[in-house]
Formats: sequence, structure tokens, C-alpha cells
Amino acid sequence: MNSSNNQPRAVLWDLDGTLIDSMPYHWQAWNDVLQPLGYHFSVESFLPTIGLRNEEIVRDFLKLDRPADDLERIVLAKEERYRAILRERGLALLPGVDDWLTRLAAAGWRHAIVTSAPRLNVEATVHAGGLDRRVDLIVCAEDVLNGKPHPEPFLLAADQLGVDPARCIVVEDAPAGLQGARRAGMKTIGVLTTHAALEADRVVKSLVDLAGDAFERLMTAG
Repeated sequence: MNSSNNQPRAVLWDLDGTLIDSMPYHWQAWNDVLQPLGYHFSVESFLPTIGLRNEEIVRDFLKLDRPADDLERIVLAKEERYRAILRERGLALLPGVDDWLTRLAAAGWRHAIVTSAPRLNVEATVHAGGLDRRVDLIVCAEDVLNGKPHPEPFLLAADQLGVDPARCIVVEDAPAGLQGARRAGMKTIGVLTTHAALEADRVVKSLVDLAGDAFERLMTAG
């Protein structure tokens, strides 16, 4: 997996649905908070929100007709409930993640997590999944003005890693993230963990389906 080009390379990983599967926890947390208020977040309504920030979910999808202070309390309560579920149940890495993190790091690739989740959630999730010491950088909701599908989170990660955006590969499970990666001028791998179809340079059902030289070949592809 070694390249003759000495310029640094990086993989920018989404977190939820790509490295770990915490989506059922998020969906349950939303409903645990919303149902006492008379709302229900269906699975069909929840799936398009994957990769978006909470304020966008509340504004554009839930369309809750409540004062701004109430909406902020709902979001905070949802995140507290998510972290409680995480502590209760724990979390495992998705198939292929451990192997690829190890192999790519050994080949000199830098790793970043780029997520729309708030930092408290990210820290709890990364710790639960044992990812703390396996990535070089984490970019989360508080680090940017514009979340996915804006390219800002990906460009910030590349800048802080010291890697040219053209030398970055983004691994995502959601359209918003893949769109942002393309806007940032990065190559993409889509993983079909939460969506039936995705637009990316490579699309696989699972990371275990990637060929052993998949990242090298994608990086050198025209």
C-alpha cells in the first residue's frame, strides 16, 4: 500500500453509520424525548436527517411549532438521552473498520473523523468505540459555521492535517457528507449502511467489500 509520492494522504471518516452504528440510538433518543410532547419521529422521516446538524433537523424536518428556548431544551435533552443509551449499551466498530484503520495507518495515511455531531456526543462515542488513540483529528459541529453538505468541515480537516484536499479520501454513509466532500474536491467512498444507494467514486455495502488496494487505486485514479 506504499506510494512513491511522498506527499501526505488522509482518510476523512464520517462517524455515525460509517465507523460505528449508533443510528438506532439516535432515533430512540429523539423519540424518547419527543413522544412525551406528543410528537413521533418515524424511521422514514429520520433517515434523510443523517449527517445533518440538530438545528437543521429541528427546523427542516421535525418542524416543531414551539418557542426557540423549548427547541434548544429538546435538542439538549435528546443528546443527553443519546449519551445515556450509549453508556447503557456500549458500541462496536462496524465490520472492516478496525482492519482498515490499522492498515492505512501502517501505510502512512492520516486519519480524521469529520462529523456533524456535537462534541460531547463525539467524545462519548469515540471513547465507547475505542477510537480515541486511532485518529489524528476530530472535526465536529462546534468547529465550523457550516455543516455538511457544505465543504467547510472537510476543508478544515485537510488544513489542520496539512494535507491537500486532492490527497484526501472521504468515507461516508450519507448523501450530505458525500456532497460536501465532492464540493471540497475530495474523492469519495460511499458505504451503504443507512441508504440503499449513494453517489460516490466507489460504493460498497460494507468496508469489508473493499479490495486491499482500494484506497491506493482511488487516490491514483484520474
